[in-house]
Amino acid sequence: MIKYDRLWITMKEKNITQYDLYTKYYINRSLLNRLRHNKNIEVNTIDKLCNILHCKVEDIMEHFEDDNIF
Repeated sequence: MIKYDRLWITMKEKNITQYDLYTKYYINRSLLNRLRHNKNIEVNTIDKLCNILHCKVEDIMEHFEDDNIF
């Protein structure tokens, strides 16, 4: 399972709010909702967030093992 809890921590450290993301960087509110609920998002979204926050992927998301096997 992928969790985006680190995103919120990184945003706080960088003084970037959710409001900033959708007003200044055009990140849509439904995408923010998907992140809040640890839903699937596209890799290019992760790339965009890393560029906005000037951070690494591991500063945004973290993998936790679960029983989700194909």
